[in-house]
Amino acid sequence: MPKVNQLTVPCENRPGSLARITTVLGEAEVNIVGFLLSTVKAKCYVKLIVDDVEKAKEALYDAELPYFETVVLHARLLNVPGALGRLARRLAAKNINITLGYQTIEKDSKRASVVLEVSNLDQAARASMTTPSDHI
Repeated sequence: MPKVNQLTVPCENRPGSLARITTVLGEAEVNIVGFLLSTVKAKCYVKLIVDDVEKAKEALYDAELPYFETVVLHARLLNVPGALGRLARRLAAKNINITLGYQTIEKDSKRASVVLEVSNLDQAARASMTTPSDHI
């Protein structure tokens, strides 16, 4: 499974925070492939998978938006019942903890795209490849 760079932008939990971040990236012609917004009281964290990480980092820096970068697992699974469960069991069997995950699909799509923050990325990448029938 490919490893991808995920950018996390901390911000205030208030109206307009996501708009500002996504506008900065849009004006820099950076396409957002996936995102997760989570909040903890007054703080907000926007996790982003983008098509051009370097251009995104430059745009965020220029806009004085702080960010940090993490390498995560990006698995493409068949959109069938049990596919995510099989991947999660393979990782658990290798004692790999999933600390965060998000997925999305389009209705009637044959593909699901899953992003996972894990405790051991290299081992998780190897383990996620053991049953290719789940993957696109």
